[in-house]
Amino acid sequence: MLLLNQNYEPLSVCRVKRAVVLVLLRKAEPVELYNLVARSVSFSMQLPSVLRLNYYVHVKRKDVPLTKRNILRRDHSVCQYCGRRYPDMTTDHVIPKALGGPDSWDNLVCACKKCNTQKGNRTLAQTNMKLRRRPKKPHYFTFTISMMGRVPEVWRPYLFQGQ
Repeated sequence: MLLLNQNYEPLSVCRVKRAVVLVLLRKAEPVELYNLVARSVSFSMQLPSVLRLNYYVHVKRKDVPLTKRNILRRDHSVCQYCGRRYPDMTTDHVIPKALGGPDSWDNLVCACKKCNTQKGNRTLAQTNMKLRRRPKKPHYFTFTISMMGRVPEVWRPYLFQGQ
């Protein structure tokens, strides 16, 4: 079950038991429902897929660490220049470090060795190469949940994915 803050911001993924308790204690309300029903001797309830808390929880924002592994995950291990996927991908500075390009989410992309070598220490304009997608810093929760694999379709409108 996807748990949302009062302002519909994703907070966490919780188990069925916790979701049912939150609804029964009126601490959360269902936003989306599964076609499954939980039953006891004297009670039955349709299971929620997405829950929204009835109160706001202040959460300290976490940042995704800037590492080669996380750059490759963000770009799905696809070269951002040619679109191919190889077993040994590298990272490339869009604006080369030699020209003042920083180590940042907005300046690092996944690249195959061939494209990285072809681009070298030059800018995109100097090489006539184009990026398939503009690099940007990922949202912590969206980045974390994307590692789950297949995300339920009803969760997508609440995950800031843009996909």
